[in-house]
Amino acid sequence: MNKKTRQYIREYKWSNIWAMIRNNGRNPKVCTDDCRGKLVAITGATSGIGYAAARKYASQGANLLCVNRNPEKSELLRRELESEYGIRCGYLLADLSKLGDMFRVANEMARLAEPIDVLIHNAGVYLTKRELTSDGLEKVLAVHYLAPFVINYLLQDKLQAQGQARIIMVGSEGHRFAAWGLRLDDLNWSQRRYTGLGSYGSAKTAQLLAMLCFAERWQGSGVTLNTMHPGAVKTETGQENGPLYRWFKRNLFDKTLKSPHLAAEALYYLGAAKELEGVSGKFFNLTTEEEPAPPAKDRDTALQLWDLTLKMTGLVEP
Repeated sequence: MNKKTRQYIREYKWSNIWAMIRNNGRNPKVCTDDCRGKLVAITGATSGIGYAAARKYASQGANLLCVNRNPEKSELLRRELESEYGIRCGYLLADLSKLGDMFRVANEMARLAEPIDVLIHNAGVYLTKRELTSDGLEKVLAVHYLAPFVINYLLQDKLQAQGQARIIMVGSEGHRFAAWGLRLDDLNWSQRRYTGLGSYGSAKTAQLLAMLCFAERWQGSGVTLNTMHPGAVKTETGQENGPLYRWFKRNLFDKTLKSPHLAAEALYYLGAAKELEGVSGKFFNLTTEEEPAPPAKDRDTALQLWDLTLKMTGLVEP
């Protein structure tokens, strides 16, 4: 047992687990403030949580910039939201598992003349078998962690110059699957047996650790960053896996899950509610603040991960 594992064992509290169980049964708080004229950027907006969130924000008057992979679905979404709600809905096409697309999209967003008021990192993937991207990166880590990191990093000058912006990462209670923390020497899962829950938990833990660093850097700037567990809601995540997984998901898992509108309501509250102005670096189970697992609060690991991420992505500190 290494030093970090002993540290985390001492820090775990049963009260936090019971709080998570209680919070999983709660409905999100509802925000009645509108977002008229604001620009909201959402990744993965053509299905599931992203689609429900796009409709929720559009229904409250927000203009949208959606980052999606599929051009046909993106165009259908644009037409649907503009005709139904009378707002502007633009889109950028990108595969957020690819470093080139992460950088291109972030730079296009950074060049926008208008402010980005809310940025929601929602795109996700769940894999039962290890898959490497064209850049040689483990795909779950790339989509859930590296893409939001790169976009946040390249947008930080624009967002801070605006004086105000809210960033929300769709995280997960699944970060608790990385119970003993990240393997910083094996973020790519090349030295151990790959598991879907393990890779997912690690990527979501990495998200929370990056949140600590960004929130600390942006303190007092008006730019806030929070992470939200979206609840047990039905999405299309996992469609890349084999027929057995898809059968179990369709016939067993999905029947127990709730509508993604639940998560959309929480995302709207976190992005629009006046009482959350200035709140940053927090983890929410829907709209209830919660304490993450000890490995996701480890500042020393967060700083080491930051440096590793810069090297993995080729980002350069100013």
